[in-house]
Amino acid sequence: MGLRGWWRHWREPLRVIIFEADTRPGKIFDVVLLWSIVASVLVVILESVPMIRADYSTLLRTFEWIFTLLFTVEYILRLAIVPKPAAYARSFFGVVDLLSILPSYISLLIPGAQSLMVIRGLRLLRVFRVLKLARFLDEARFLALALYESRHKITVFLMTVITLVILIGAAMYLIEGEDSGFDSVPRGMYWAIVTLTTVGYGDISPQTWLGQVFASLVMIMGYGIIAVPTGIVTAAITGAREPRPVDTRVCPNCTAEGHDIDAKHCKYCGSGLLY
Repeated sequence: MGLRGWWRHWREPLRVIIFEADTRPGKIFDVVLLWSIVASVLVVILESVPMIRADYSTLLRTFEWIFTLLFTVEYILRLAIVPKPAAYARSFFGVVDLLSILPSYISLLIPGAQSLMVIRGLRLLRVFRVLKLARFLDEARFLALALYESRHKITVFLMTVITLVILIGAAMYLIEGEDSGFDSVPRGMYWAIVTLTTVGYGDISPQTWLGQVFASLVMIMGYGIIAVPTGIVTAAITGAREPRPVDTRVCPNCTAEGHDIDAKHCKYCGSGLLY
């Protein structure tokens, strides 16, 4: 059997193992993958600690490259298995898979870039289908639908807040001036953002009585502003139509997920669904 024949023989079994979570080999593969992702993120976090890096820098870097090479092989296999590699590469998980391995190679040119490998944590989103938590996929679709339907209201709200921040920042610059630390309008805008969001760092604050009265009004306004997006999203969730339940099957042609439980064919490309 030549290389081409060997690949035709093993391509479908490999696709089932890598993309499907409903079979025993597929579930074992995904569980091992998830633990590898957790371990790789932990290695990156530990390397950022100076005391640990000083004693175990070589060991941690070795593990980083082991995980990177494993994920690189996995990414190449995913592209080789699917009928439309370009479509998978442009998909959400395809982009995340690529971004999870790029920082290691970029670090060869830009030292420290390996810290960006924490983006591998996004790959843990696969846990929902690995553990057959399809109901959480339903809730995620429901929340995404509610946010999409309220996007215009949220945009108007954000534009209003930005306008308020500019006006409040300019007003504090005029009221307080450089003597109180408000040496520019952008500095006043920074204070306005911190105050409106009720964070209150305290690194800059009004010193005059007029500025303090104005700041008090801005603080009270901040509580009202916080309630607005909550109400918008809550109203959208209340009025949104509950989506149909979905399962964890992956289309063998386009690798799309989120199909209805009783679906026989992919709703995106029409290919037959397995299992």
